[in-house]
Amino acid sequence: MSSIRLRLLKWVIPPVLLMNLGAGALAYTLASPHLREAVLRTLILVQIVIGLGCVGLIWFSVSNGLRPLSRLRADLNARDGDDLAPLATGDVPYELEPLVSSFNGLLAKVGEGAQARQDFLANVAHQLRTPLAGLRTQLEWLGARHAEPETAQSVRLMLSATERMIRQTNQLLALARAEPQHFEKARLEPLALDALVAEAVQGFVDQATLKSIDIGFDLAPATVTGDRFLLRDLIDNLIDNAIRYTPAHGAVTVTVRPGLLTVEDNGPGIPAAMREQVFSRYVRLDDKTHGSGLGLAIVRDIATVHGARLTIADPPSGRGVLFSVKFA
Repeated sequence: MSSIRLRLLKWVIPPVLLMNLGAGALAYTLASPHLREAVLRTLILVQIVIGLGCVGLIWFSVSNGLRPLSRLRADLNARDGDDLAPLATGDVPYELEPLVSSFNGLLAKVGEGAQARQDFLANVAHQLRTPLAGLRTQLEWLGARHAEPETAQSVRLMLSATERMIRQTNQLLALARAEPQHFEKARLEPLALDALVAEAVQGFVDQATLKSIDIGFDLAPATVTGDRFLLRDLIDNLIDNAIRYTPAHGAVTVTVRPGLLTVEDNGPGIPAAMREQVFSRYVRLDDKTHGSGLGLAIVRDIATVHGARLTIADPPSGRGVLFSVKFA
C-alpha cells in the first residue's frame, strides 16, 4: 500500500529540483569567478527552501483534499452494523460524487438483499407455526391414550423435539419482527409492563419446577410504550435463558419497577469479557444446554427498537447474573 503524499513528492520534487539545479548551474557558469562561491551558497539555500516548500505544499494540499474522505470514514465507522441508510451527498466535493453514488448503490443492493432474507425468514417461521402446533396437539393426544412404557417414551421424545422446533420457530419470527426494517411504530401503545411479566412468568412455572428452580417475581405498577408481542418475546427469552442456565435448586427472580425490568439468577454467571458477545447471534456459553443461541440476540434487537438500554451486571449476591432493561 502506497501513500498519495509520497507519490506526489516523488513525482514533483525531483523535476522541480532538477530544473532549479539546471538554472543554478547556468548562473554559476555565467558568474564571474569571484562571485561563484556566493552563487553556490545561494543555490544550495534555494534548493533547500524550494524542497521544503514543495513538501509542505503537497502535504497540506493532499491532507485538505482527503478531508472529505475522512469524514465519510468517520460516518461509516459510527454506524451500527444494520444501518444501511445512504450517505449524505450535500457537502461532498464534485470529485467524490461518483464514489459516494456508487457506494449508496451498493448499500441499496445490500438493503434489498437483507430485506428479502428477512421477509423469507418471517414467512417461513409464520408458516411453520400452525403445522407444528397441530403436531404437538396430536402428540399430546397420542400420549394421553397410549400409556405403554415404550410408546410413552417415544411420544415424550417426539413431543420434546416438537417443543424445541416450536421454540426455535418462534425465535426466528421474533428475530424477523425485531429488525428495524420490520418494526412497525404504528403498533406502539401504552402497556402495563408488570401485567406482561406476570403473564409470562406463569408460563415458565412448569419448566422451573422440573429443575426445582424457585421462580419468583416482584412487580410494581409500570407502564411503557411498546409493541405487546415483541415485549412479550423479550420477557420470555430473558426468563427462559435464566432458567436454562441456572442449575437445579437455584433461583430466578423477575423484578419490575417504573421504566425498569430486571431478571436475576444465581447460576454460573457470565464472564465480563464475554458480556458483549452473548448478544450476538448463535453464541452459546454452554454446549451442554439446548438452545439456538438466538435468545439474547432477540432481546438486544427488541430493546434497541424500543429505545431501551440493555445491560448485564453481577447481582447483589455476587453469584449469577443480572439482566436489566431500562426503558426511556
